[in-house]
Amino acid sequence: MRRRRTEHAWAAFALCTLLFAATAWAVEDQLLAGAFSAARPGAALPAEWTPLAAANIKVHTRYSLVDDNGVTVLRADSQSGASGLSRSLRIDPGELPWLRWRWNISNIIGAADLRSKAGDDFPARVYVMFDYPLEKLPFFERNKLRLARALFDPHLPAATLCYVWDGKAPAGTIASSAYTDRVKVIVVESGSARVKQWVDVERNIARDFRAAFGEEAPPVSAIAVATDTDNTGTSAITHFGDISFNKHKVTILSMNTPPKL
Repeated sequence: MRRRRTEHAWAAFALCTLLFAATAWAVEDQLLAGAFSAARPGAALPAEWTPLAAANIKVHTRYSLVDDNGVTVLRADSQSGASGLSRSLRIDPGELPWLRWRWNISNIIGAADLRSKAGDDFPARVYVMFDYPLEKLPFFERNKLRLARALFDPHLPAATLCYVWDGKAPAGTIASSAYTDRVKVIVVESGSARVKQWVDVERNIARDFRAAFGEEAPPVSAIAVATDTDNTGTSAITHFGDISFNKHKVTILSMNTPPKL
């Protein structure tokens, strides 16, 4: 009798695991923003991802699709240059709050310093841009943004989260960009301990927006990736894996842990 109850418990445990997986990965619960693995190595970059660079940048980071152990990933090569790739989209952070990606860097940038313009370089960045109402900005900030839009990009967002791999600042650091308070830099990986290794990252963008800006997150308007080395005159190679927005946080259920009977 005891053995039969144990077998039933394991069966129920396995069924719950399968149901959880089906729920967590349902199509309506995920938006695959960067499906690089679906492309062929050497193919043209996905059409929905477009170049992102300031007008005053002369040397741009080079992006390509390459093979990594049988999986196609996005490679960024930066030699004293800077630029990114961005994709426009529309996402409600309340519906799909979990941003998930993976990245792999060749090296940290020793001369980088996230608090100074001269050191504003990172081997890996993931930007989340928000459709923040311009009228909510203070008068001075509103006019600064209007000028920046006129000079650089008419679609420059009024609020952005920039997730980075930094060489010095500890993970968890939140700081304003050296260029503007409207971009909040969040350090999610720090130091060289995991250089040349794939690192999985998962962030709740709704929570991060509240922590960085002190208010609820408006809709997401775009996402971008970037590798930049122009300010420090250095170099870096970074690989980015698939990027997705998800309704649920990933929870790993270990089959080695038996259920309570």
